[in-house]
Amino acid sequence: MTISGEQGSPAGEAVRVQQPSRMTLPDFLQSVNLKYVKLGYHYLISNLLTFCFVPLIIVTLIHFSQTDIDDLHHMWIHLQYNMITILSCFAFIVFGLTLFILARPRPVYLVDFACYRPGDRFKAPFHRFMEHSRLTGDFDESSLEFQRKILLRSGLGEETYVPEAMLYIPPRSSMATARAEAEEVMFGALDSLFQNTNLKPKDIGILVVNCSLFNPTPSLSAMIVNKYKLRGNIKSFNLGGMGCSAGVIAIDLAKDLLQVHRNTYAVVVSTENITQNWYFGNKKSMLIPNCLFRVGCSAVLLSNKSADRRRAKYRLVHVVRTNRAADDKAFRCVYQEQDDAGKTGVSLSKDLMAIAGSALKTNITTLGPLVLPISEQLLFFATFVTRKLFKADVKPYIPDFKLAFDHFCIHAGGRAVIDELEKNLQLLPVHVEASRMTLHRFGNTSSSSIWYELAYIEAKGRMRRGNKLWQIAFGSGFKCNSAVWEALHNVKASPNGPWQDCIDKYPVEIPT
Repeated sequence: MTISGEQGSPAGEAVRVQQPSRMTLPDFLQSVNLKYVKLGYHYLISNLLTFCFVPLIIVTLIHFSQTDIDDLHHMWIHLQYNMITILSCFAFIVFGLTLFILARPRPVYLVDFACYRPGDRFKAPFHRFMEHSRLTGDFDESSLEFQRKILLRSGLGEETYVPEAMLYIPPRSSMATARAEAEEVMFGALDSLFQNTNLKPKDIGILVVNCSLFNPTPSLSAMIVNKYKLRGNIKSFNLGGMGCSAGVIAIDLAKDLLQVHRNTYAVVVSTENITQNWYFGNKKSMLIPNCLFRVGCSAVLLSNKSADRRRAKYRLVHVVRTNRAADDKAFRCVYQEQDDAGKTGVSLSKDLMAIAGSALKTNITTLGPLVLPISEQLLFFATFVTRKLFKADVKPYIPDFKLAFDHFCIHAGGRAVIDELEKNLQLLPVHVEASRMTLHRFGNTSSSSIWYELAYIEAKGRMRRGNKLWQIAFGSGFKCNSAVWEALHNVKASPNGPWQDCIDKYPVEIPT
């Protein structure tokens, strides 16, 4: 989702914000819908067998640890005359253990990830961006001034990157140059991933690629298979049209596949293509992507091999997805179409902010019972029941998500969305630092932005064993998706990371 000081329009998602009266996300924590609370507790109850059976085993082991030799001797004499009891207990234990093992989901580990960083010649400082836009001859003076104001208010810095095709006058927006951009960013991220993990490409059993607005034939996943000569029975998937939330969707798909296919690796590649999606018209609501969206790509290596736990960085804990496409307004709030001059862009509904807030409220209401401490859940639930059932005039209790998570990766779609989530979730500046600095250094890289943010946290040396991480992203449709990870040890930044030679300069002060 992209949010700007004035108007928005995404290649992933964009949000229109009127000036001078600044539109904000609804205060979604002030109200919740009972059905979503029930959905969250459904997830909790679905794992009830694990929660009940494990403590039972622990209590039994503690009891036996406190028995002496005489107790065991008397027990043996007693059991000699109760063979039916012995067999029944044995059958119950075997059945319980079998059920537990079969019902338990396979752990999914994040071995490592890599983010693509272009060369310096692809940088787009503001003056260069504006001069280039003027020289194309496609924009009138009003549109040029509008883009200049958006850049100044966007939260972007002077070192973001554009694709090579945009460096020419006129820009070379062809299928060939779009393919060249896709190959450059995807292969660049994958080369770094393979180098850092010593993974042989033929060891990959699952490949998931997501790119919202560029889906050629053969597909992007086929391009990767061809480049690295992946094996013939690889399970490959290509996700399109899902905007900035597709990265979490791709992780969820890979997770489900890893539950079925034993002892294998899955690679998830998340990117967006700018070359063929630059808007060359003068409709202001479609100009925002030109100002905010920049080149980026991530490649993530997942594994379900128990042997990889020692070297893996994280374990996937939860994925919660919210899809509002059944609602007509939500479905059409971000809609790709042509303007009056026949130039393609993305139109935005005036209801977009309200729909985004509603999707976010639904998502965190479902996620809450899975991650919040029991104390927070009890306070929240008690307040909710008091207000809903007894109609009492009680101030809503806002759960403290800082008690559940140590780090937050909020999709760097725009400055305003980060501001609003910081306020509504009552976060501290350090919790949104990774999102703000990623927006400043790399711009809105769509679905890969949450991985640039995680790379920032690692580069700062802040990720400790047992820390919980919350990644949250938004997408057209309208969708809001969350992924929760747990660090398996103190995590260090991988070599050749996107922040490798500039992390010491951050955080920087961003002008208001």
